Amino acid sequence: MAKPLSFKDMINVEPRPGEDELTNYRVQKSKRTYAGNEDVEPENEALTIQQRMKRGRMMKRLKTRIKIGRDKAKRRMANMDTLKQRARKSARKLILKKLTKGKDKNDLPFARRQELEKRLDKPAVKKRIDMLAKRMVKDKRKQEIARKKT
Repeated sequence: MAKPLSFKDMINVEPRPGEDELTNYRVQKSKRTYAGNEDVEPENEALTIQQRMKRGRMMKRLKTRIKIGRDKAKRRMANMDTLKQRARKSARKLILKKLTKGKDKNDLPFARRQELEKRLDKPAVKKRIDMLAKRMVKDKRKQEIARKKT
């Protein structure tokens, strides 16, 4: 008569030898369900309402990890990639402000925002954003140094 299967028979490799079954199960589960393992949408397309809701639920689940990371980042000086990213974001915001004639992006309806995002992704506008961002990097660096001084 064959003995009934146990939990250990169900997994391929014991992740932590010597630990009890529950601990090993949790390790396996965390590896299977971490945030990066979920279906990833292409970055270049605008999110649909369903994708936006899914992203919102995921962010709610990860908010404590994000907060810890944010706190750690605040204590460090931003590297060049981060400064370039900030400069690019500021440049995009500046051009968006010109396109909306000074209105805040949050005050615009969803359809108008999508239309503006499409416009910002056109090659001519992208080139202008890159040019502005390149100029803004030094300003962002000065802001970061001032922030670290206080």
